[in-house]
Amino acid sequence: AVPAADSPFVGFVGGWSKELFGPESLALAGIAGATVATVFTFLPSFLFILIGGPLVEATRHDLKFTAPLTGITSAVVGVVLNLAVFFAWHVLWPEATAVAPFEGRFEWFSLLITVAAFIALWRYKIGIIPVIAACAAAGLAYSLTF
Repeated sequence: AVPAADSPFVGFVGGWSKELFGPESLALAGIAGATVATVFTFLPSFLFILIGGPLVEATRHDLKFTAPLTGITSAVVGVVLNLAVFFAWHVLWPEATAVAPFEGRFEWFSLLITVAAFIALWRYKIGIIPVIAACAAAGLAYSLTF
């Protein structure tokens, strides 16, 4: 599976390498491939939201629909929490394995960046993009220095 952000690139490379419009129009073939890949990657989710959204809203006060949706919401929150723990484990203990989950060195700098980002987001209400940029810059500076 190709992540959604990589789909246009893969489509471009596919269109370019297959010479869809002949060898003299490689860029046009790449753009066409990227366009097709982008449209068919994102179109299904947009259609699902645009067509399914009003149907879900129409059942807002019907208990036989809201109860399962509440359960689904809880499951999604659990999956997001599981993903957060998974990434935290791999970032804080990069050498750990399933057999030895907390073996190897502990990344104190990663914990420092995490705590700083949390404080910036919750206490000082700084926007997510500046926080991500600052954390990326700090991580890059640390990795290039040490």
